[in-house]
Order: sequence, then C-alpha cells, then structure tokens
Amino acid sequence: MATESPAQDLRERVEQVIQLIRPAIKADGGDIELVGVSSEGVVRVRFLGACTDCPSSPMTLRDGIERNLKANVSGVQEVLAVE
Repeated sequence: MATESPAQDLRERVEQVIQLIRPAIKADGGDIELVGVSSEGVVRVRFLGACTDCPSSPMTLRDGIERNLKANVSGVQEVLAVE
C-alpha cells in the first residue's frame, strides 16, 4: 500500500473542508475551485460564478474560507485568491 506524501495529504484535507464550505458559496450563485496547495501551507483558490465580480469576495476569502481552513486543517498558513 502506497503512502501519501505530506503535500498530497494536506491537499486532500483542504479539499474536504472546501467541500463543506461550497454549499454556502453556491447558495449565493458562486463557486470555488482549489487551484493548489504548497508544501508551505499556502492554499490558492479561484472564485467562480457570481463570486468573480462580488465586492464581498475578499471578506468571504478571509472570514469564511481562510478562517475555516486554518481552524480545521493544520498546516494551512495562508489562502490566496488567483484569477
């Protein structure tokens, strides 16, 4: 049985939390895509749908997504939105 690398494990744990957050984002007409997770704990996400032009996206990123990821996934240091 192959073991996962720490980076793969971190990415999977981040994806699990994003799946829990996603319904709230979709309820507002948007979505979020996990772009990548670095071994240093930097998570990159892309906003989709209504989130791309929403003036509340920075607040959603900081207060919703980043806060949840940091609270539930050890190793997450920062969450950045990319285009």
